[in-house]
Amino acid sequence: MDFWQWYVRRGRIDRRTWWLQYALPIGVLSVLALMADVALGNSSLESIAMGETGYGPIVTTIGLLVAPASISSGATRLHDRGMSAWWLLIGLVPLFGQVALLVITGFLRGDGGPNRYGPPPSAAPTVGQQPQPQSESAPEPERPPYWG
Repeated sequence: MDFWQWYVRRGRIDRRTWWLQYALPIGVLSVLALMADVALGNSSLESIAMGETGYGPIVTTIGLLVAPASISSGATRLHDRGMSAWWLLIGLVPLFGQVALLVITGFLRGDGGPNRYGPPPSAAPTVGQQPQPQSESAPEPERPPYWG
């Protein structure tokens, strides 16, 4: 997988891929950025905890850079459950929304078979592998339109 496939993902991904390739690396990167801001004096943990000041420029920059990858991985994880990417908006609800989105994307199992977003991640062909031809009696699964 190259950088652009990681950065803007399509289709479906399973829980393991979401945790190991997105949630953990982005979380570690965010903690490192916060530590760098605190070490450089751009922010302090006490003021952030009290809600007095925002994060420093390094955290803000890293957050903006990983936002597309975070959104696309959340969308593809929701697609694995047969849900629309519009469900990401539930994360805007304070506290409850973020917890619900974490449970949906990180802990609940995806659809076992194909859904409108494609085959299950375990059945998806890997890079360089040719997809198996479908029998003539099986209809082509409906694919959602993509922007771009």
